[in-house]
Amino acid sequence: MSEYETLISAARQARENAHAPYSNFRVGAALRATSGRIFGGCNVENATYGLTVCAERIAIFKAISEGERGFDAISVVTDTETLTPPCGACRQLIWEFCGDVPVIMTNLKGKTEVIRMKDLFPKPFDSSNL
Repeated sequence: MSEYETLISAARQARENAHAPYSNFRVGAALRATSGRIFGGCNVENATYGLTVCAERIAIFKAISEGERGFDAISVVTDTETLTPPCGACRQLIWEFCGDVPVIMTNLKGKTEVIRMKDLFPKPFDSSNL
């Protein structure tokens, strides 16, 4: 079993809870804390679109709201042929809260790619810019 199988499974499960009546683009994410706890998140759409929240952000906010501060990996699962990376807003938040963690992108057919945040988000804005 891959070191990320549990994380991928949690993201698949979270995807089942997605609320995507407008786009029908269901996304699941799972964030692993250095404590070993896993936090799932799904995208939640809103009729005003701008209030839609991505799965990755929900997983991060959930973990932070429950007191976690260190993270070592995040998984994103979609039902697409081409693997889907986090959007720009999610990349910023992943960098802010997780740093250079592996991002495991997977589809429902089992295709998987692991990419480090530094490669996905090569010039982040962070506290060093303040």
